[in-house]
Amino acid sequence: MAGFLADVTVVVHFAALIYAGIGGFLAWRWPRGVYVHLIWVFWAILINTIPTIACPLTTLEDFFREQQGLGPLPGGFNEYYIYDEIIPRSWLPAVGVVAIVLTIIAYAGIYVRWRNRRAASVEPAQPVQPAQ
Repeated sequence: MAGFLADVTVVVHFAALIYAGIGGFLAWRWPRGVYVHLIWVFWAILINTIPTIACPLTTLEDFFREQQGLGPLPGGFNEYYIYDEIIPRSWLPAVGVVAIVLTIIAYAGIYVRWRNRRAASVEPAQPVQPAQ
């Protein structure tokens, strides 16, 4: 059972990473989702820049691995599953820049959609009819 739960944790972890990447674009369709995405991005930045903050999903997977008699993930989730497995280590700076640019584009789109909705919700003033 611990192996299955560790696998589920890996899938959830990848889903969390994908959401961090594209959640801003999802907020174009579901505007209130931007609040969840802001928290998600803030959390992702924290756990990837401050080594003393552990990702709860990595901690959970390590727990399930220990239940199977395995050690913790060598180097953590990103190191074990992503670096050199999915993304070559030499591409990491470019991937970081692309992620930042995509997030800026997503939030610029959220702002434009918010501004357009707000403008559409304001009723245009009725022209004054001249007195006859």
